[in-house]
Amino acid sequence: MTTSVKPSFATATGDRVRVRFCPSPTGTPHVGLVRTALFNWAWARHTGGKFIFRIEDTDAQRDSEESYAQILDSLRWLGLEWDEGIDVGGPHEPYRQSQRGDIYSDAIERLKDAGYLYESFSTSEEIEARNIANGRPKQLGYDNYDRDLTLAQREQFRAEGRQPALRFRVPDVDLSFTDLVRGKISFPAGSTIDFVVVRPNGAPLYTLVNPVDDALMGITHVLRGEDLLSSTPRQIALYHALIEIGLCREMPQFGHLPYVMGEGNKKLSKRDPESNLLHHRNRGFTPEGLLNYLSLLGWSLAPDRDIFTIDEMVASFDINNVNPNPARFDQKKADAINASHIRLFTPEVFAERVLPYLVSGGVLPAEPTAAQLTTLHAALPLVQTRIFVLQEAADMLAFLFVSGGAIEYQADALKTLADNAAVALQLSADALAEVADETWQHPHLQEILQQVLVEELGLKPRLAFAPLRVAVSGRRVSPPLFESLELLGKAESLARLARLRQFLTQ
Repeated sequence: MTTSVKPSFATATGDRVRVRFCPSPTGTPHVGLVRTALFNWAWARHTGGKFIFRIEDTDAQRDSEESYAQILDSLRWLGLEWDEGIDVGGPHEPYRQSQRGDIYSDAIERLKDAGYLYESFSTSEEIEARNIANGRPKQLGYDNYDRDLTLAQREQFRAEGRQPALRFRVPDVDLSFTDLVRGKISFPAGSTIDFVVVRPNGAPLYTLVNPVDDALMGITHVLRGEDLLSSTPRQIALYHALIEIGLCREMPQFGHLPYVMGEGNKKLSKRDPESNLLHHRNRGFTPEGLLNYLSLLGWSLAPDRDIFTIDEMVASFDINNVNPNPARFDQKKADAINASHIRLFTPEVFAERVLPYLVSGGVLPAEPTAAQLTTLHAALPLVQTRIFVLQEAADMLAFLFVSGGAIEYQADALKTLADNAAVALQLSADALAEVADETWQHPHLQEILQQVLVEELGLKPRLAFAPLRVAVSGRRVSPPLFESLELLGKAESLARLARLRQFLTQ
């Protein structure tokens, strides 16, 4: 008769809560991975507990130091500081699995001595052949064949030159737990096969080292992606053994976060640009905007509120309120939320955030002159309400920091011009030439051009001012026209109008 194990799960609350983020350094940081870090961090900050950051780098073929550095840099850029772990230290050092070999060796020996691990010599080909011969579905995998090998059989395999893997002996019981996100989940007896924890070359696998680290570090809540749900019964079974051998007293509670989906309701792939955190950062996402949007991938502050600060999230975040349904990454919504945070910046903060993008975009030198900074600070209010990501500021403001002769007219901008654009440019130039330098200010410029082009020539404003916008900036979409004329000054503005008129009449 099948029985159910009654596991001893952690009951920690408040400052006794301990969560962890333990990525593998393979490839660029994925937004789903960062969402996992955010939810763990927010739960720790909400409860007053600890956020532990360690690295799972036991796969030498896939792990890279470049990826490792990108993960650290990304967490710091986002402001997701950790209490224990990499570069911070703590009572459970080291925090890189590649440096914890002796710890795993000790756990392996203790599990072997207690009878929880056994030697397995079966190859994948032998397992498949036995399944076919026994009419057993191939997808069920390993058949526990090596569980009861005799000493003579094991010696015979060794004589053939085989090296055994070590498998964990899964108890023949139901493995159940209450998921913090999904509720009661039970894996019936026999559905979880004995699994490998140590390769034939002696290297421990994720299936062993992850629970051992969690146990030794006192992790109370494991919040991770839904894709790892199928491995949870293995962890529960192993945790019972770790408790029995005295490695820990209880197992953590588990919460499996929903998938992050891409277009077509498919899981967001590493091949999708939207999945790449560095892509968003390079485009000019702000940490505030990106964290706000990622928090909405499975959680919400209120049904009618999408814009909030990280402090507001921390104050309200409850892992039990995470929605188990898949969350789709919507780039347009992400951009809109980022734009909302850009609009909340003070002028000083906005200037500080946007300057690196102007430098990297070649708009400004690494050390701008006083005159360039004066122009920049005057121009920034003109674009703060018009951009979605910081990189757009470089495109929109570039025309202010080059000579008129260097302006390139964008094709989509030229398409907006009517047949009489050259006439409108000439009339505008004639009227503006009469404006005194001391009255070259945008309200006065707007009044004059409105009278000449709209009232006297009878043009609609969109058609009237489009040639001037293209002449000044080369773009279809630019900062406000009249303020741009004021910033450029009279001589430069007139020169740009003349240049476009000449271009159109050639």
